Amino acid sequence: MAKKTKATSVRKKKHSKKPRTQKNISNVTLFHLRTYFFIFFFSLLFLFYPGRTFYTELFSFQRDIFTTSKAATEETVKVSTLPFVNAAAEEPFLSAQGVYVIDLETATPLYKKNEHEELFPASTTKVITALTALDTHGLEDVLVVKRVEEEGQSMDLVAGEKLTLESLLYGILVHSGNDAAYVIADNHPDGYKAFIDAMNVKALELGMSNTQFHNPAGFDSAIQYSTAFDLSLAGRELLKNKDLSKIVSTKSITVSDIDFVHFHQLFNVNRLLGEIPGVAGLKTGKTELAGENLITLYKQNGNEYLIVLLKSDDRFTDTQTLVRWIDKHVEYESLQ
Repeated sequence: MAKKTKATSVRKKKHSKKPRTQKNISNVTLFHLRTYFFIFFFSLLFLFYPGRTFYTELFSFQRDIFTTSKAATEETVKVSTLPFVNAAAEEPFLSAQGVYVIDLETATPLYKKNEHEELFPASTTKVITALTALDTHGLEDVLVVKRVEEEGQSMDLVAGEKLTLESLLYGILVHSGNDAAYVIADNHPDGYKAFIDAMNVKALELGMSNTQFHNPAGFDSAIQYSTAFDLSLAGRELLKNKDLSKIVSTKSITVSDIDFVHFHQLFNVNRLLGEIPGVAGLKTGKTELAGENLITLYKQNGNEYLIVLLKSDDRFTDTQTLVRWIDKHVEYESLQ
């Protein structure tokens, strides 16, 4: 009987060990959840806090890099430094209603003002005219002047004249010739209307979702509009083409028809080209309703910037103001 009592005692002792309670497990889980919540909360605060230090601007000011445009999504940006606006920066005084300034290499926005407001593009339209033309023609293709558009800026083309596409591109991008823009559109394989349709397709391909074109020259129309942001996409695309980049940086040039009968002396409408160090041209625009527009490529200390102004009272003064602002307030942080 004594042995049985001892065995029973041992068995009771074995079962006397308390199992882990569900309460302890719940406490541990709750502790982890609280920890994860605080990490998540402060991460969001860090990402979206509108501060002006490099580490906050690295995220908060660069969200527009990740656009839904085809051009943007196909690019892989590899950089060793990233730009940011220093803490001493003040709001620049500008008359332009729509403004968008980016570091060109990374597409990092540095300054914005109503960048998505739909405004009249005027002759900045011709950036898309040029890009669309190159989708169907080569630079040496010969186009015929079927009609002469006499309204506004003109390179004085003559009906029946034959010019290469390259000469006409100098006409629209340097001299901003409206007649040259219509010659390009009229010579589309499927006709003028098909060219305008192609312009709008090109804009959509580039992610210009708040843009529509109705004519190739930039004449004011209720159904012709764009934004500072959209035109920055067009400017970036143009600069990828070495031939177009060379054309927009040309101060003046004389072109002729293929028979060397008619000669056309062309002068760049952008007066800052050749006057402000670092200004490498791009495209002007001006109409009564649009006001003064200007897309500018600016180079400084190995960095490149794209400045877009729409509906300015003085596009050249506004651009000079932004050039000085960039020089003073944009800095770079190494990622290595």
